Amino acid sequence: MGAGGVGATIGGRLFEAGFDVLLVARGAHLEALVARGLRLEEPGRSRAIPVPAAAAADWRPGDVALVCVKSQDTAGALAGVPRDVPVVCAQNGVANERWAHEAGFTAVYGVCVVLPGEIVEPGVVVDAFTPAPGLLDVGRWPEGVDARAEQIAADLRAAGFRSRAVPDVMRWKYRKLIRNLTNAADAACAPDDPDLRELLRAACREGEQVIAAAGIPIVSRAEDEQHRGDLRIVPVGGREREGSSTRQSLRRGSGSVEVDHLNGEIVRLGARHGVPTPVNAVLLATVTEMAAAGEPPGTRRAADLLAAAARAVAS
Repeated sequence: MGAGGVGATIGGRLFEAGFDVLLVARGAHLEALVARGLRLEEPGRSRAIPVPAAAAADWRPGDVALVCVKSQDTAGALAGVPRDVPVVCAQNGVANERWAHEAGFTAVYGVCVVLPGEIVEPGVVVDAFTPAPGLLDVGRWPEGVDARAEQIAADLRAAGFRSRAVPDVMRWKYRKLIRNLTNAADAACAPDDPDLRELLRAACREGEQVIAAAGIPIVSRAEDEQHRGDLRIVPVGGREREGSSTRQSLRRGSGSVEVDHLNGEIVRLGARHGVPTPVNAVLLATVTEMAAAGEPPGTRRAADLLAAAARAVAS
């Protein structure tokens, strides 16, 4: 559900591995998938995958909903899913699993997604990771491992991904949340902005302080880096990756970005626990404004955003 860079890569590879897969998509991307199938481009190879696609699923016993939409689209994606269908949230952010549980789903799983996929044109998805297409650890929400989690991880491994069933998947997803706090700065500023690195560090520093104050379990940066190991992003077909998923959303002019569920999560947690988060608040407001106005990525200066955060502290 959500056959974008992540969903199409996972679904296409599962289909190639012999699993029964349906990609749920919309718009021009869906039209291209129906007409020509999925073209999946990866380091060293490109192929067409005739995986079925539709605007909605006809749910059957034994199906699993692998939810890969952006967090702002989760409620809409789940609206037509029977509540006894297992929901697997392969998404950034840390609230989707809770929303699914509150909506009445009885079996909810989280996936910590490390997979730099992107749609480069309708029907064409690029995954620039090597030597594996992605890292997809899965676990029951809020914690634990069961037979289904083990099976999902095994199926993902059969499709070529690195995947484990882990009892503490949210610890890993909170570390990914800290990493994703940089997406807004990457979207707002040019890659060669001389002050971008300081803006990225400041956003993550606030995130670390908030998570610590909230007492939320999180894996260390060193553990995360060790687990990622030799995975790296490389050019595919001579094309460099566009940047973060938030930057890609601004480039497409979708009018909707995920920052409220990334930087906004930290801002709300900070307010709850008395930790100032001026940098993340400025990034949240800035990128939300850019998306609403159809402003392309890279038009803001990191120094201006840092100065706005400093003014907020001073006031």
